[in-house]
Amino acid sequence: MSKDIQVGNLKSLGEVTVSPASPVAAEAGCTEPDASPAAAGDPFPELDAVESRAWRSFLIAHARVARRLEADLLARSQMPLAEFDVLMQLSLADGQRLRMNELANRVVLSRAGITRLVDRLVADGSVARIKCASDARGAYAVLTDPGKARLVEARPGHFATVRRYFLRSFAKPELEVLADLLDRDFPVD
Repeated sequence: MSKDIQVGNLKSLGEVTVSPASPVAAEAGCTEPDASPAAAGDPFPELDAVESRAWRSFLIAHARVARRLEADLLARSQMPLAEFDVLMQLSLADGQRLRMNELANRVVLSRAGITRLVDRLVADGSVARIKCASDARGAYAVLTDPGKARLVEARPGHFATVRRYFLRSFAKPELEVLADLLDRDFPVD
């Protein structure tokens, strides 16, 4: 996708509305006077050109890289990206186990989503579910030996793909800046 996104494409995606006074709208031939809600004191004004570009660039980059990583993992290891992420997070955890809610937070899935995903991994033997001794309602997801083997097999190719389709686009100092910017506390939790 080129950086010059057409106004019609943005509106059809329903993600951005371009103000008639914006440079993008002017370039597209929209010459109506500025009747945007922001001009009338709307507490939720539309995104300006810089905000829109930053937001769209983030969404597009994430979607493209995630799609590529998913396709590569499936082709090499017959493993969806979400399964890889669960196995990876468990491998990094103390005792290679996590409470289900902590695992959901680490892989950014809902409680129901992580339950379904762990159920699939339990069914194929990659993960075991163990009751929590201190909380009868709680459970741990635990990485099994077959899960470790799947992860060991998938890791090198996956990390090569991460480098190829994302990390190599940046110099090391840029990666440090990018990591610092994205590590900020976003008010979403």
